Amino acid sequence: MRQIVLDTETTGIDIKLGNRIIEIGCVEVIDRRLTGNSYHQYINPQRDSEEGALEVHGITTAFLADKPLFADIVDDFLNFIRGAELVIHNAPFDVGFINHELSLLNQQQNHIANICTVLDTLVLAKKMHPGQKNNLDALCKRYDIDNSQRDLHGALLDAEILADTYLAMTGGQTALSLGGSADGESRDAAVSLPRSVTLDTGKLKVIKASNDELAAHDSRLQSINDMTKGQCIWLSEKN
Repeated sequence: MRQIVLDTETTGIDIKLGNRIIEIGCVEVIDRRLTGNSYHQYINPQRDSEEGALEVHGITTAFLADKPLFADIVDDFLNFIRGAELVIHNAPFDVGFINHELSLLNQQQNHIANICTVLDTLVLAKKMHPGQKNNLDALCKRYDIDNSQRDLHGALLDAEILADTYLAMTGGQTALSLGGSADGESRDAAVSLPRSVTLDTGKLKVIKASNDELAAHDSRLQSINDMTKGQCIWLSEKN
């Protein structure tokens, strides 16, 4: 299965105000393994970024002045993503901007729905963690993903961070991939080799929880139950 984890940066959040894409970043995942293959492109939007957007990504008009137009890079971009499942955090935003750029070039036939499927990790996160913050920074903290380099938003960096986060959310192991390098293969082998276990364990010591520990455990389950509106499965099984 080929997936493309994608992120964009834009001049602002509202397409109706003429905002455009200024950066696209993508990383490739095949069979839940990062391949090391990526796509990254800055784009000249032929307009300034709004002040709020500039504070988020820090990509200035002067920096983008000599970058190609979307029309110049569209074929390479579409060839990279075509036929894949796109993994995007808050997908309607990025997909909406991409489709808008394609419409400006009269390429409605290449709208995302016609060439890719889409998995929205924000929707996934809300299902997994109802009632909690589910932006990318919050997910990084929850899944112990290093985002210390993310002082400003950048499409490729955010795509790389989202790839690690998505694989962690869905039970993956990103450290075993890296395109099948020798080092990656050795780590893979180390994990997958069978390990013998002795059955001669002797007498096991059983340590029972104290009353205070049991009370703290019950309090924690009740807190989870309140946050999930009665969906704490451990509490329901206990009852």
